[in-house]
Amino acid sequence: MKFKPQYRRLLFIDRRIREVSYPNCASLAREWEVSGKTIQRDIDYLKYELDAPIEYDKRKRGYYYTEESYRLPAVTVSESDLFAVCIAERALQQFQNTPLYAKLASVFAKIQQSLPEKVAVDPAWVDSRILVFPEPTTAIDPGVWETIAAAIRENRQLRIAHKAPAAPETTVRIVDPYYLVNYKGEWYLTSFCHKRQSIRTFAVSRIQKAEIQSRGFTMPFEYDVETMFGDRFGIVWKEPRHKVRIRFSPVVAPYIMERQWHPLQTIRKRKDGGIVLEFVTNHVNEVKDWVLSWGAGATILSPPELVRKVRAELEHSLENYTGPAARVQRPQH
Repeated sequence: MKFKPQYRRLLFIDRRIREVSYPNCASLAREWEVSGKTIQRDIDYLKYELDAPIEYDKRKRGYYYTEESYRLPAVTVSESDLFAVCIAERALQQFQNTPLYAKLASVFAKIQQSLPEKVAVDPAWVDSRILVFPEPTTAIDPGVWETIAAAIRENRQLRIAHKAPAAPETTVRIVDPYYLVNYKGEWYLTSFCHKRQSIRTFAVSRIQKAEIQSRGFTMPFEYDVETMFGDRFGIVWKEPRHKVRIRFSPVVAPYIMERQWHPLQTIRKRKDGGIVLEFVTNHVNEVKDWVLSWGAGATILSPPELVRKVRAELEHSLENYTGPAARVQRPQH
């Protein structure tokens, strides 16, 4: 059906007319958040393409049906389609602390309201049996979000006030905003920092103020999405690339083999049932954290820089469990 995306609006208009509330283009446009011209085109489509008996009442300044028995042509929506909509709405929970949530929730509400009345499924079991546990998120200033989005859309430079967690004070920078990226529950701005003359990534939640500048910029072709984020191991981007080799024990190997961790990964099986995973990446710190999450089941073979990072992290962690400060006090009875 060519007009399927439009059909949601047609259902909405049909419902309002059927309520005998005499809606007009202006009121329908405000409620659906589109232009009056769009609604007028929809009305014309209903009247001239779908033979809807629509007339305009000049006295009541709105549309009505001259035939109460008229029904829009049916559109097929299966229960599985509706189920998919319900699940997608549940997935919105991961955006609750972002300015996106209210807008996305409104869109999904309109979709659900616009489905044909004859299609129904009890959503109660979805709420109680299908669970989505969102990643922990940080709060984002809506004004900062909108400013960053506008700057990306218009390819304009940004002046941002950013404070890193361990930094003593806020720093002000001029950046070319390249990408707005969601990674593990946090939104990041990947940009060219003119202060550092290199690519820098800023957590949007730590940007206290953002101002669009008059000067524009051109996206360098060498910083396309595939180059910046193609290896999926993180967003803190640096120029050097490293060939990573990780040995996984026979116990851990089945869990590694059931997923694709890198688009160009290779896996070599070992006689003892373990494997060696190889890939090239520039996100060394993220790989370090990932390897540590597998505990003793993972061993970095290369590069040496990554081996040193993992060893140092383990040594610092061990210090927390040795010495007087780490002694466990026996509970008093």
